[in-house]
Amino acid sequence: MGSVKDLVVLKAPSKEEPGRGRFIFSDRYSVFDWGEMPDHIDQKGAALCISAAYFFEKLEKAGLGTHYLGIVEEEEVKSLSEATQPVNILETKLYRVLEPRLTEKNTYDYSIYKEEEGNYLIPLEIIYRNTLSRGSSVFERLKKGKLTLEELSLDRIPEEGTDLQRPFLDVSTKLEASDRYLSWQEAQEISQLPERKMAEIKALTLRVNQMISKEVQKIGLKNEDGKLEFALDEKQNIVLVDVIGTLDECRFTYQGIPVSKEIARIYYRKSDWYREIGKAKEKERAHWKELVQQGPPPLPPRLKLLVSWVYLAFANELAGKEWFGGIPPLTEVLQEIYNFIK
Repeated sequence: MGSVKDLVVLKAPSKEEPGRGRFIFSDRYSVFDWGEMPDHIDQKGAALCISAAYFFEKLEKAGLGTHYLGIVEEEEVKSLSEATQPVNILETKLYRVLEPRLTEKNTYDYSIYKEEEGNYLIPLEIIYRNTLSRGSSVFERLKKGKLTLEELSLDRIPEEGTDLQRPFLDVSTKLEASDRYLSWQEAQEISQLPERKMAEIKALTLRVNQMISKEVQKIGLKNEDGKLEFALDEKQNIVLVDVIGTLDECRFTYQGIPVSKEIARIYYRKSDWYREIGKAKEKERAHWKELVQQGPPPLPPRLKLLVSWVYLAFANELAGKEWFGGIPPLTEVLQEIYNFIK
């Protein structure tokens, strides 16, 4: 069970071959690594499932390897075009998750990957950035000297909303208590991947980014950034795993208005709860949540409804099919949301 989706293992993966499982997308959501938030977003799970299936099937047609097998309707695995109603279950191949060991010094030991040959999740999260969005970690990292202008191919400090001439690829940990940005050299060291495999991951990320950007542009959206995860299969091929192209994995905008769970992030950044999280993460890397004394407050009821409509309208318009009836056009919903977050 995760903060936003549950996993049912039909067949466990082994060293020799992948397993098989099902993602059950819930109406839960998470921000700032907190885990489950107090509100559930109505029908969000089905909208995420449809959006993810749409992009996986596009990638499969383009010849990119993924773990996607289909969506599940009435216990039958189908393609999205065969489905007759919104569903929230997606069937995939499964790969082993090899957890790094937390040491007494509160650091992580990744030596487990030295002896592995395949069938495992690569312990990295790859982030592509087309725009330096408001609230992006890039600005704070530039300020603290943890990122350079040269790495971003810039010659001056950027402003929020700066479009990059070419996508910037970032990388972070995936299996630690809180995501930690890495240099590409550090990423290669902890994953134990050869240089050619790291180059392949970067190339695949750029292709996926391009495809997602093209698809959402058709419905008037801009793909500002997103995250991807990869596995090494039994033949040591790099394959795309987890979920792609959804409002939880990407930061889309419409005329500067966020079309993602960034809506909730912006709302919560004004809260005492968010400020307390920031202080806790500065003090403790692995167990920071134990230092946070208060939980997040619920969303205002109208904003909660509008966020639900964003997910549903996005799935409808992306797939070109009215999966969810009675939902206003995405642009209308976003105009009202703007009043909450401006």
